[in-house]
Amino acid sequence: MTATARTQVGIVGAGPAGLLLSHLLHLAGIESVVLENRTREDVEGTIRAGVLEQGTVDLLTEAGVGERLHREAFFHRGVYLRFVGATHHIDMQELTGKRVTVYAQHEVIRDLVKARLASGGDLRFGVGEVKLEGIDTGRPAIAFTEDAAAKRIECDFVAGCDGSHSLSRHSIPAGVLTRHERIYPFGWFGILVQAPPSSDELIYASHDRGFALVSTRSPTLQRMYLQCDPHDDVAGWPDERVWSEMRRRLETKEGWLPKEGPITQKVIVGMRSVVVEPMRYGRLFLAGDAAHVVPPTGAKGLNLAAADVRVLARALAAFYRDGDESRLALYSDTCLRRIWKGQRFSWWMTTMMHRAPGDTSFDRKRQLAELDYVTSSRAAMTALAENYVGLPFDD
Repeated sequence: MTATARTQVGIVGAGPAGLLLSHLLHLAGIESVVLENRTREDVEGTIRAGVLEQGTVDLLTEAGVGERLHREAFFHRGVYLRFVGATHHIDMQELTGKRVTVYAQHEVIRDLVKARLASGGDLRFGVGEVKLEGIDTGRPAIAFTEDAAAKRIECDFVAGCDGSHSLSRHSIPAGVLTRHERIYPFGWFGILVQAPPSSDELIYASHDRGFALVSTRSPTLQRMYLQCDPHDDVAGWPDERVWSEMRRRLETKEGWLPKEGPITQKVIVGMRSVVVEPMRYGRLFLAGDAAHVVPPTGAKGLNLAAADVRVLARALAAFYRDGDESRLALYSDTCLRRIWKGQRFSWWMTTMMHRAPGDTSFDRKRQLAELDYVTSSRAAMTALAENYVGLPFDD
């Protein structure tokens, strides 16, 4: 026998999009249930990059989940662009009045889980066999199993916040969605290093041998990346090869070197740009990676997800408060305007900083000319800074 419950909004996925949406709805007096097939430990332990736009920091702060962020995050004035052995600072705070915030995604998730549980939120980890029902009707539902028991939640709306392999998205009939995609011919080889920070701000380096990025996670744990073949095997990158390549791609005329230490994690990340539209079908709304994926160069993934659920939470609040469905009707168009700007910026940063197979000397000289222009023109630096720290919200 299937046990049936009811809520106002059923949320599939306990990543940053689903958790933040649930919390924003709670603040608006709207009930929700969050379903996640992974365990809480898996969700909170998945280490992901975390460069937050100022708007995302403000949203988390206004929602009451920014206390630890403000205490533990790294706040940077800007970033460094490095090429031809020289380092150029983009002072984003001076150019835009906004800072760069480095705070890992799993820390955001931990803060949101803590906040939802403290306020009595209904989070259900480790569920299975999730299936969406009636999403094209006025009475959608989510069927699933929990502790081997069949269960069903009836709701007014469903939010698909379940990542790039989204079951929610695949619940939409064929032919409804249009998929836009670009696969990049390179990936990132990422490492976690037990070492002090190598730099006071992020370093984006373009070298003849490929891209490199120096980031940070804590005073004792650093994240670094190298451009690699997406089909590489981690086993083909022993520590000695990693550090040799890092030193070569990050070297400067002054002899700068990264701070080395034991490598505790190695991972290869493929790179792609994806957008599916529309982001709504009936009573189902897609948000975050379920609707769009960006290459990590522009640091937009988590920020676009937060922007999506900000729009959706406000639209649902208007519906329940005033019976106003106009914002729900505009949800997809509203989000997509920001998403495509984020995609453009991420594509631009990626193609400016990486070497692609088949690139000629013309392509490299053009890249270097663009980097020279970006780092010598205040207008160009401002355009980069505005996009990096986050464009204003549309509403």
